Amino acid sequence: MIYEYRVYHVAPGKLPALNARFAETTVPLFKKHGIEVVGFWEVVIGTSNTLHYMLGFRDLAHLEQAWASFRADPERARAFAATETDGPLVQYVTNTVLRPTPYSPMQ
Repeated sequence: MIYEYRVYHVAPGKLPALNARFAETTVPLFKKHGIEVVGFWEVVIGTSNTLHYMLGFRDLAHLEQAWASFRADPERARAFAATETDGPLVQYVTNTVLRPTPYSPMQ
Protein backbone atom coordinates (compact mmCIF):
# COMPACT_ATOMS: atom_id res chain seq x y z
CA MET A 1 0.00 0.00 0.00
CA ILE A 2 0.89 3.62 -0.51
CA TYR A 3 -0.89 6.59 0.97
CA GLU A 4 -1.61 10.01 -0.45
CA TYR A 5 -1.83 12.83 2.07
CA ARG A 6 -3.68 15.86 0.69
CA VAL A 7 -4.25 19.31 2.13
CA TYR A 8 -6.90 21.55 0.63
CA HIS A 9 -6.31 25.24 1.26
CA VAL A 10 -9.88 26.47 1.28
CA ALA A 11 -11.21 29.78 0.02
CA PRO A 12 -12.38 32.03 2.88
CA GLY A 13 -15.78 31.02 4.21
CA LYS A 14 -16.02 27.95 1.96
CA LEU A 15 -15.04 25.14 4.36
CA PRO A 16 -18.68 24.18 5.16
CA ALA A 17 -19.46 23.94 1.43
CA LEU A 18 -16.32 21.86 0.80
CA ASN A 19 -17.19 19.49 3.66
CA ALA A 20 -20.70 19.10 2.25
CA ARG A 21 -19.32 18.34 -1.22
CA PHE A 22 -16.99 15.69 0.18
CA ALA A 23 -19.75 14.08 2.27
CA GLU A 24 -22.42 14.12 -0.44
CA THR A 25 -20.46 13.76 -3.69
CA THR A 26 -16.72 13.21 -3.48
CA VAL A 27 -16.59 10.30 -1.02
CA PRO A 28 -19.17 8.26 -2.97
CA LEU A 29 -17.26 9.01 -6.19
CA PHE A 30 -13.99 7.95 -4.53
CA LYS A 31 -15.63 4.61 -3.73
CA LYS A 32 -16.93 4.30 -7.30
CA HIS A 33 -13.41 4.80 -8.67
CA GLY A 34 -11.62 2.49 -6.23
CA ILE A 35 -10.10 5.21 -4.04
CA GLU A 36 -9.87 4.11 -0.39
CA VAL A 37 -10.50 6.85 2.16
CA VAL A 38 -8.29 6.52 5.24
CA GLY A 39 -9.63 9.64 6.96
CA PHE A 40 -10.43 13.34 6.95
CA TRP A 41 -9.32 15.91 9.49
CA GLU A 42 -10.02 19.54 10.33
CA VAL A 43 -7.54 21.66 12.23
CA VAL A 44 -8.25 22.26 15.92
CA ILE A 45 -5.17 24.39 16.61
CA GLY A 46 -3.35 26.12 13.75
CA THR A 47 -4.40 27.30 10.29
CA SER A 48 -8.14 26.75 10.14
CA ASN A 49 -8.81 27.20 6.43
CA THR A 50 -7.52 23.76 5.55
CA LEU A 51 -8.98 20.30 5.15
CA HIS A 52 -6.58 17.36 5.53
CA TYR A 53 -7.23 13.86 4.27
CA MET A 54 -5.49 10.62 3.43
CA LEU A 55 -6.24 8.06 0.74
CA GLY A 56 -4.93 4.52 0.27
CA PHE A 57 -3.85 2.86 -2.99
CA ARG A 58 -2.36 -0.54 -3.86
CA ASP A 59 0.54 1.08 -5.70
CA LEU A 60 1.45 4.10 -7.88
CA ALA A 61 -0.24 2.61 -10.94
CA HIS A 62 -3.48 2.26 -8.98
CA LEU A 63 -3.16 5.86 -7.75
CA GLU A 64 -2.69 7.20 -11.27
CA GLN A 65 -5.51 5.06 -12.76
CA ALA A 66 -7.99 5.90 -9.99
CA TRP A 67 -7.35 9.65 -10.15
CA ALA A 68 -7.61 9.65 -13.96
CA SER A 69 -10.91 7.80 -13.78
CA PHE A 70 -12.22 10.13 -11.06
CA ARG A 71 -11.23 13.30 -12.94
CA ALA A 72 -12.80 12.04 -16.19
CA ASP A 73 -16.14 11.20 -14.56
CA PRO A 74 -18.87 13.49 -15.98
CA GLU A 75 -20.88 13.13 -12.75
CA ARG A 76 -17.92 14.61 -10.84
CA ALA A 77 -17.57 17.48 -13.31
CA ARG A 78 -21.27 18.36 -13.02
CA ALA A 79 -21.30 18.15 -9.23
CA PHE A 80 -18.14 20.22 -8.83
CA ALA A 81 -19.44 22.88 -11.23
CA ALA A 82 -22.73 23.06 -9.32
CA THR A 83 -20.93 23.63 -6.00
CA GLU A 84 -18.71 26.37 -7.43
CA THR A 85 -21.31 28.72 -8.94
CA ASP A 86 -20.20 31.38 -6.42
CA GLY A 87 -16.49 30.72 -7.04
CA PRO A 88 -13.99 27.98 -6.28
CA LEU A 89 -14.08 26.25 -2.91
CA VAL A 90 -10.35 25.44 -2.91
CA GLN A 91 -7.54 27.91 -3.52
CA TYR A 92 -4.86 25.23 -3.95
CA VAL A 93 -3.98 21.68 -3.01
CA THR A 94 -0.78 20.19 -1.67
CA ASN A 95 -0.21 16.47 -1.71
CA THR A 96 2.41 13.96 -0.70
CA VAL A 97 2.58 10.26 -1.54
CA LEU A 98 3.89 8.16 1.33
CA ARG A 99 5.11 4.58 1.67
CA PRO A 100 4.93 2.90 5.11
CA THR A 101 8.17 1.97 6.81
CA PRO A 102 8.68 -1.76 7.50
CA TYR A 103 7.77 -1.24 11.17
CA SER A 104 4.64 0.86 10.55
CA PRO A 105 1.36 -0.65 11.76
CA MET A 106 -0.27 0.67 8.57
CA GLN A 107 0.93 -1.41 5.65
